[in-house]
Amino acid sequence: MFGLRACRGVTPAVRRQLFYAGQRVFSTEQSAQVEHRVAVVGGGAAGFYTAARVLAKTSNVGIDIFEQQIPPHGLVRYGVAPDHPEVKNCTSKFASVSLDPRVRYFGNTKVGTRVGVSDLRSAYDAVVLAYGASEDKRLHIRGEDGHKDRVGVVSARMFVAWYNGLPEAQNLHMDLESHDTVVIVGHGNVALDCARILLAPREHLARTDITHHALSALARSNIRRVEMVGRRGPLQVSFTTKELREMTKLDNVQIVCDRSLVESECASAEEFLAHKRPLRRMMDLLLKHSVCPRDARMEKQFHLRFLMSPTEVQYDNGQHVRLQTNGQLVRLQTNGQLVRFQINELEGPPETARAVPTNTYVDVPCAMALRSVGYASTPLDGVPFDSAMRIVPNIAGRVVSDGDAVRGLYVAGWLKRGPVGVIATTMQDAYRTADALIADLQSGAIGTRNSSIDNMLEQLGIDKTRVTNDDWLRVDAYEVAMGSAKGKPREKLTSVRQMLDVISGSNQ
Repeated sequence: MFGLRACRGVTPAVRRQLFYAGQRVFSTEQSAQVEHRVAVVGGGAAGFYTAARVLAKTSNVGIDIFEQQIPPHGLVRYGVAPDHPEVKNCTSKFASVSLDPRVRYFGNTKVGTRVGVSDLRSAYDAVVLAYGASEDKRLHIRGEDGHKDRVGVVSARMFVAWYNGLPEAQNLHMDLESHDTVVIVGHGNVALDCARILLAPREHLARTDITHHALSALARSNIRRVEMVGRRGPLQVSFTTKELREMTKLDNVQIVCDRSLVESECASAEEFLAHKRPLRRMMDLLLKHSVCPRDARMEKQFHLRFLMSPTEVQYDNGQHVRLQTNGQLVRLQTNGQLVRFQINELEGPPETARAVPTNTYVDVPCAMALRSVGYASTPLDGVPFDSAMRIVPNIAGRVVSDGDAVRGLYVAGWLKRGPVGVIATTMQDAYRTADALIADLQSGAIGTRNSSIDNMLEQLGIDKTRVTNDDWLRVDAYEVAMGSAKGKPREKLTSVRQMLDVISGSNQ
């Protein structure tokens, strides 16, 4: 059991909060009289923003939100860096959506297993697909999947999920001790988040909602160097100035890069940068706060490397070996690994520059390698899917098949446009989908149900395993109370069993 007896150091006041968090003392789910009902598949930002818009623009539409996890809010909970609490402010809006009597929450309910999209379409006036991108793009190189007890190249998505408490990521082995270096392939904001978390001092993270398990592992970490590698040059990076500036503020972390390359690329692209002022400012920031490799002296270092493409991961077979890198002999530790990179050259103007491989290679020994080259959505049975673009084909949020709109079926978020943009982008995108749905309801293009929703859900047994919004509020209160005892915003529960124990009260 995950009970109060395990919460050492908890004050009496917090114990009372924990006790009441486990009681069924109130109910937020009400029975509202509605003319139409919409199913939203996915309880993340896209789903909640779609629901918020529909609720704001109509008075006769009810919404059921289906989410495979017990907690709602998707990547806002499991994807946003713990030291970015301001990004999570949107959860207050999502909470107001959940408290609306026209809304029902179906947590712990994965659409595509016991309940299919076809089941939902038969019972609801409309179905909105907003389940995001649950996979990541691969490198497709030899050794990527690991060797013996080595996990290979870990997706940054799963590393982020690990330190944010996603239950299915908690058993993932994170090697932070066998070597002092981690390699990250990718030059986006997620890659920078990973680098920052790996190099940040413990006190920087201790007051955040990072999980206790992850914080303990990072406190034991031997990682002193992160190599963040991209296949193109400095003018083609995908991260933002805000993320880079946060890296410059980490105590005792030195930013290292090929300054001569940055300077020469900027000098040869003056006209281009004149029209890209944010990029120009970011390059200035990088040059202001970085040193060349030969001048790197600090214990912790963040190396931003350009013009390198991974070609394979090599593993030690249990013996100490010596490898040559840049003319120097490097000792690969027992049970360690290294990533081999091919050096590239840039070809073409900066806005369309492409990486052209050369015949030169470089090896980077490391404890662990992360790939951060993009997220990818997955198909659901009965739903059109563009396997090349990894999206559901649509026109203004209306799902299309063979060029024709599929009646009553809509899509929002990353599943609609691909895994790009920030939460504000998702909000605007979700609003456009909601507006299309509302217009179709008002015109009579949709709105005829073929079966009873509650009967359908009861027949499928969804009512027996469903987690309601009341249930989630108990988990939420418990986590907040646990965090309060440690001076944190919350202490996340990291297993389904722990959450269900809190919901049932068996943790008392």
